[in-house]
Amino acid sequence: MGAAVGKPAFGVTVAPRTHAEERLAVAEHALLQWTRSPGADSGVWDADASYTNRGLLAAVDDVLLLAEEDPFPLPGASSARRRLDSAVGAAALRMVEEFLRVRVWDASPLRVAVDGLTLASSGMSLLVFPSAGDRTSEASSGGEVDASYGTRSRASSGVPDEVAALLEGEVWDELDLVRPAGVSVLHEIALRMVRAGCTKELFRAFANAPCDVLDRFLSILRVECSQRTTEAVIKRWTTVTKIIGKAIVAMRRQLYEQSPGAFDSFRDEYLLAIAENRILILLEFANGFTSITSHEKLVYMLGMYEALSDAAPSLLLLFNGARKELVAERTQDILTKLADAMKLMVSGVVAKVQGDCPRTPSAAGGVHPLAREAMSCVELLARHRTTLELILADGGERDAPAGSLAAGLVAELIAGLERNLQRKLAVACADAGGSRHLFLANNISFILSRAADAGGVASLLGDAWAARRRGRLAQHVASYVESSWGPAVALLETPVCGRGKPAKILAEFNAAFTRARDSEVCRQVPDPTLRAALRNAVSEMVVPAYCAFLQKHPKVGTSVRYTADDVTESLSELFEGEAADGRKS
Repeated sequence: MGAAVGKPAFGVTVAPRTHAEERLAVAEHALLQWTRSPGADSGVWDADASYTNRGLLAAVDDVLLLAEEDPFPLPGASSARRRLDSAVGAAALRMVEEFLRVRVWDASPLRVAVDGLTLASSGMSLLVFPSAGDRTSEASSGGEVDASYGTRSRASSGVPDEVAALLEGEVWDELDLVRPAGVSVLHEIALRMVRAGCTKELFRAFANAPCDVLDRFLSILRVECSQRTTEAVIKRWTTVTKIIGKAIVAMRRQLYEQSPGAFDSFRDEYLLAIAENRILILLEFANGFTSITSHEKLVYMLGMYEALSDAAPSLLLLFNGARKELVAERTQDILTKLADAMKLMVSGVVAKVQGDCPRTPSAAGGVHPLAREAMSCVELLARHRTTLELILADGGERDAPAGSLAAGLVAELIAGLERNLQRKLAVACADAGGSRHLFLANNISFILSRAADAGGVASLLGDAWAARRRGRLAQHVASYVESSWGPAVALLETPVCGRGKPAKILAEFNAAFTRARDSEVCRQVPDPTLRAALRNAVSEMVVPAYCAFLQKHPKVGTSVRYTADDVTESLSELFEGEAADGRKS
């Protein structure tokens, strides 16, 4: 026995001379009919493991029984022996075809999750400093950051609940992924392949064995993602890789709970071949993204790297020997390529923050778009600090507070942003005094607020970093008040001698105060805390000086345009931005 699987060489009708030859002729005829038109019949079993052609199975069994009986000893019956060997090969080929047809794995419990992942939107943009087209798209969806990306939180994760449950591993034991009827067919096939001496042919077929549980998710990458953006495809790959890693473990556990009979000795090789085939597909898919170096895709690439590195240990536990070595080597190769690509991306992000930035004006001295984009980038990177540490460890020297390379990168990005705002953006303000200080106060306050709101950023940078920024913020507030309101207050504090009557001085102050108020009321200070601090600082400078002047010169009488309460109320309306414009109109 041990005939090679292939197209049988029989087909010439020979008049049977013995009972064994007559049996062989009948079996040959049944197998020959199938061989001539392999797609014409439905096989022995259908995909659901129901019998559809018992006669064909009987012909296979009779051929194998004849081979075991060995009724055609050489050399006298060499022709009949060759026909029998060819028939055994055809019978084994039939069993391989049956193996590739039968459904052992049931993906129906995953249908809702698969459909949900297929139809789900790609979620909020995680692009780092997106191009103009991407920035427009982001703005249309609200311009927010998907805060769950890179975390294990189900809330607002951008994926359906059913997919989130699979990612968290809560439901796998509740899903029936194995079809017992399909397992029973595996027993029948294995029994006959062993009898035919063709187990190597069965082993070779394992890699191409159908597995709906895994293939349904892979189809998302092959078909649905072919029409999506690069970042959406990477995000899908990340999700699919995590799910497939958990699915393989669940499949192994559930198959071992079955009784596959003759297939028991093939079970491990079967699972390993299925797993290896699908994992290599995922790795090859990931390899296609290792040439990307655009800094915009950095966060997505970090997610891909983390998904692969997180899944690798549990997946490698499934393998041994050469197969384990192959998967491990290929995985490490992809991780190395991804890391190299991300090092270039990190350099691109740093250059983007430190280099020439768009001169898009911020609203009346408000927060500049570069600050918003840079802090969104910092928040996203902080969520991937562990991965960044691994990648940057082999990336050369970088200033690293407290020994943290990720902290060094974040600090470098923010310092570069601050220098850029200081040297290139502040000069675009209307004047070199109050407007400049208000602009810088707004942006420093924004940086502090975003760093505090994102716990990962605050913990990376530390308390000393925040304290230094708060000190700078206080300096800019004081400088703004002195520059914008000091000249008006100085009119009240200058000796009257030589400058005319107090009424004239008061008129000069009124004019200066009105100009300052009209100018500053439309300035925008988005942060309520900073806005309140600025109003309070202005009030503490202006109101006491004004009250003191009125008390010192009680005879000004009808020259008093504003009471002290009027001044206080007027100052309480500062920094309302567009809202103040609306009231004025």
